[in-house]
Formats: sequence, structure tokens, C-alpha cells
Amino acid sequence: MKKFVENEIKEVDVWQLKKYACKAKLIDIFTGKNIVVLNLDEAKEHDIYAGYRTHLKVNGTTITALVDVSDDLVKPGEIGLFRDIAKEFKIKAGQSIEVVHMNRPESISYIKKKLDKGTLNSYEVKTIVKDIMKDRLSEVETAAWITAAYINGFSDEEVISLAQATVESGDQLNLNKKPILDKHCIGGVAGNRTTMIVVPIIAAAGLYIPKTSSRSITSASGTADTMEVLTNVTLSMDELRDIVCKAKGAIVWGGGMSLAPVDDKLIRIRHPLSLDPEGMLLASILGKKKSVGAEYALIDIPIGRGVKVPYMERGQVLAKHFIKIGASLGMNVEAIITDGSEPIGNGIGPGLECIDVLQVLEGNGPDDLRHKSILMAGKLLELCKKVPKGGGYQAAQRIIENGKALNKFREIVELQGGSPKVKTSDIEIGGYSKTITSDISGSIFHIDNKAISKIARIAGSPRDKGAGLLLHIVRGDRIKKGDKLFTIFAESEAKLDFALKALKRLDPVEMRRILLGSMR
Repeated sequence: MKKFVENEIKEVDVWQLKKYACKAKLIDIFTGKNIVVLNLDEAKEHDIYAGYRTHLKVNGTTITALVDVSDDLVKPGEIGLFRDIAKEFKIKAGQSIEVVHMNRPESISYIKKKLDKGTLNSYEVKTIVKDIMKDRLSEVETAAWITAAYINGFSDEEVISLAQATVESGDQLNLNKKPILDKHCIGGVAGNRTTMIVVPIIAAAGLYIPKTSSRSITSASGTADTMEVLTNVTLSMDELRDIVCKAKGAIVWGGGMSLAPVDDKLIRIRHPLSLDPEGMLLASILGKKKSVGAEYALIDIPIGRGVKVPYMERGQVLAKHFIKIGASLGMNVEAIITDGSEPIGNGIGPGLECIDVLQVLEGNGPDDLRHKSILMAGKLLELCKKVPKGGGYQAAQRIIENGKALNKFREIVELQGGSPKVKTSDIEIGGYSKTITSDISGSIFHIDNKAISKIARIAGSPRDKGAGLLLHIVRGDRIKKGDKLFTIFAESEAKLDFALKALKRLDPVEMRRILLGSMR
């Protein structure tokens, strides 16, 4: 058994099976991965085959890469380097590169142990994470670990180890301020731009909340995409620290800085099959909270039809797990279970969501978005004992009603590089639109989050900030034939046409017929 030293993993000795020099041949293709191409016959001569790992030694740097082989793309004595590697490490065509064939990483045996239903210790989990960060593992090998976690689950100790390794994989924000608060939603609900309302409420209350948010993966917009309509969200760690110290809050893109970077690598591999092992979900979210120094964190767990957690019982178990693991990491965590069965807010898409947020901060806006945001901000105020238990909602509501939240939001927008005078009328929405009406009389039974988001994406969101979908109805509304259901907005006629064609195979609004005599 290897002795594990906290915050330290010893480098695994590399068994240099083969070592030889090649001349760089640059290939103008972006792969997004560390892959090199060797001549087929020469690679065989050195016992190197497709899928093997190599060390490349060039310009005083050692690069770990996966090998591909070709009998015509590169000649003997050459090594093919794709554009991303060549650019990152400033490699020029014809430059001499030393190729060192590596032994298989130590973490492979730990991944197999997990596949065999074993429990990994802290050293083993952190070794896997370190090998992922150093690109020593292929995507197939990393996917095997994710699959093992999905099928066999993680123990609490494995989750804690992964959360700690997630924090240690990148930089950490140190504000030297207290208390620091954070919030997170596990996702799946269209709209739901609570962060852009909660952050200014908390900051206006005099508490620190450095919020790092994500961009969209499958949704119509992530918080970072929506905030970007108004201001810059791609900031450095130093810029984030300066803004939070001045305004007490910020809303930035987490991918723009090196906070918990291993999580981004894992999410990219989990995404195609929508694999979301609970242990990795817990470690991902809580690791990111820990990396910004959060002492208090609120986790929103939406439940209902079409979201990650369909049932109340499952949500309650997950909530307890968040609280338990958070405590093990030194954080005071509270989890709330909310209705995630339909979109929150009226707008779906960056610009339309911005309008919802500004309207709520102005004291109006969609009722569901306003209520949920005030509820969450109030829970945070109670969690850190800023207000007595039971008084959080009223305290958060007052901060909106007296205009302090709006002023704080504008201050944050300005510090991040935007205009502090922005109004809803300033936000440009796509110039091409089509309003969809009901072809029957009835009641709104269900609004499908996934279908709504898919239509908005086909219309151009989030890349086109003015694209998206505006809901005119909520669940339970009674409507007549010809009443408005939603309006699709696009920035080009072609994209609007694509979205309208998609409606033929998507069913975003489910209705129940009722007798006309009962309509009111």
C-alpha cells in the first residue's frame, strides 16, 4: 500500500521503453486533444502502436500525447503535430523533437479496480485526477472510470477525495474575506436565471458571493451566456478578486479561469451519453464551491417530469448527501427541492432571459422567477445567520423593493466592463419572429423543458444572443383556440424557418381539452 501524503502525489517513474528523435511536420487541423502522428513502419520498429502514449521533449517542455500512425501522412523521421499542440508549445516545422515511449499510467490499475466494484482510497482517486490533468489518460480510459462510477457508485470517502482533487486540480480564489456565500442549481430547467438576481441581493446585503457560472451545453443559455449580453464574463482570477472585493459580488464564466479544471474535462466526456454519476455530480458542484472559498452554499435540486431528479424521494436523498459531503469539506450546505417540471421565467435564450432578470430587479417580471430568486436569497441570508430563521424571504424582498439589488447589479455589470445604465429596451432581440397559437381550447398541462430549449437552440440560441423563445402561458392556464402560446425569435429568416420546421416533430406544450362552457 502506498503512503498518501496530503496535497502531494509522487510522480510515477516513467519506464522509457524507446527514445528517438523526429522532425516536426505541422498539420493544420485542430483536434482539441494531445495527439501526434508517427510513421507506421517506423513506429512498429520502435514497438509503438496507435493508442500508446509518448513524451515529447521540445523547447524545454515535456508534453504527454497519444499516438496515431499513418503510412502516408508522415514519412520516417517525421512526427505529425496538429495545430493546437504546435501553437500552444510554439513548435516550428522541421524542429527536432525527442519522442519517448511511456509505460502505462499507474491510474489504469485503479480504474480497473473501480470497474471491478472496488473502493478507491484518496491516493488512488487523486492519482487518476492528476493523470487526467496531465493528459496521461485517453478519453476511452477516462470514460471507463466515469462508467464505473455510474454503474458501481462512489462511497462518501471517494466523493470527498474527488472533490478535494477537483479543487487541487486548479487555482483557488482567496479573498481573505468572510463570510463567503455561493449557490448552485443542478440544472435541467429552461430559463431559471436566479443567479443574476440572487447575487446582487446577497452582495447588497453586505455579503461576499463570487459566483462562477457555466455556459450552455444543451440548454438554450447558461448563466454566463445570459450575463454576457450585458457585460464581460471572461475574467482572470485577479480581476475576479478585485471586482468581488469592491462590489462583494460577481457573475463570471468559470471556464475562463483555472478553477477546478478537471471537472471541465470530465463533463466533456460525460456529456455525449448524458452520464451523470451522483458521486461525480456531488464532487463537481461542491469542489467548485470550495475552490472559490465558499463557507455557505445553497444547492437547488429541481424535481419533476423531464429533469435530472424526477421524484421527491430521490431529491430528498440527494439533498441529504449534499449536506453531508459539504460538511466533510468544511462547508455549511443547505439544499432546497424546487419544482423543475416547467421553465422558470418567460424568456428562453440570452437576451430574453436578461429582460426577465432586469424586470425582476426593477420590481416586476415573471412571478415564478421573482419568487424563486427571493426564496433562494432569503435561504442564504438565514444560512449565514445574517437574518433570523424565517426572516430571509422578507429581507431579500426588501432589498429588491428598495432598489438596492438593482443598483448592486448595475455596479457589478459596470465593474465587469458593461454599461451600468442598461435598460430592458436596450437589449436587442432577433428581428425575425413567429407567434405560435393554440389550435384548440383547453388548459396548459405541461411545458416541456427539453423541447422548449431545443427549439430556442435551433433558432440560434445561445450563440445568437437575440434568439430564443418567449412563453405567453404557464402551466394551469385556460386558453381558447387562437390564443398565444409562445413566440420564437431568430436573428435570421433561415434559422427561424429551421425552428418552425422543428415544431413538426417536437411537442413543447401539452394541453388538455376542456368544455367551452367551463372556460372563464
